[in-house]
Amino acid sequence: MENNKFNKILLICNAVLFLGLVGIYILHFTGNNGGNSKVNVNAKAPVVKEGGLKVAYVNTDTLIAKYEYAKDMEKELMAFKNQQEAYGKQQVAKFQKDYDDYLKNGANMTLTQQQSTEAELKKRAEKMATLEQELTAKIMERQMMENTKLLNAIFAFVREYNEQNQKFDIILRKTFENSPTLYMNEAMDITDEIVNGLNEEYKNLKKE
Repeated sequence: MENNKFNKILLICNAVLFLGLVGIYILHFTGNNGGNSKVNVNAKAPVVKEGGLKVAYVNTDTLIAKYEYAKDMEKELMAFKNQQEAYGKQQVAKFQKDYDDYLKNGANMTLTQQQSTEAELKKRAEKMATLEQELTAKIMERQMMENTKLLNAIFAFVREYNEQNQKFDIILRKTFENSPTLYMNEAMDITDEIVNGLNEEYKNLKKE
């Protein structure tokens, strides 16, 4: 038996770690999907700037924190992440057990059995070494897919809201860490209207 070689294999397996979930706090709007919304009869009157330019803004930090769809999505993504991590740990634990069993009982095997078992363990160890990347990529892919759906829902609602209510020329985003402006007149803040509309839309979709 080549104990030194398999000790190295074991070290590789023990090094498998799982990366955390990418945060869902979105700093900008992208996407181009359609959506359904209702006219907000209580919508805030637009602030008209010099030259007739109508401007509003949405605090996206607040929006994401209060949007029920975003909350549900975060829970689902966390459950998916935990599921993938549990699977990875299960695979590592199974390999560890099989490796320990071989160290314990390998001396009772024939040379052919030893060589066959060692070849299998080596192959599995190599797979374990790439398991982290595979599971992380799977989590990231799911994250990106869900984020795209979230952003499209927000973008579509804001677009239709604007068409039906205010006809703003510009709707800016405001975030704590990455805002393009240093100051915004609070009279231009339509965050609550957008959040309430999005949640009403999501509530109706869940009923269907």
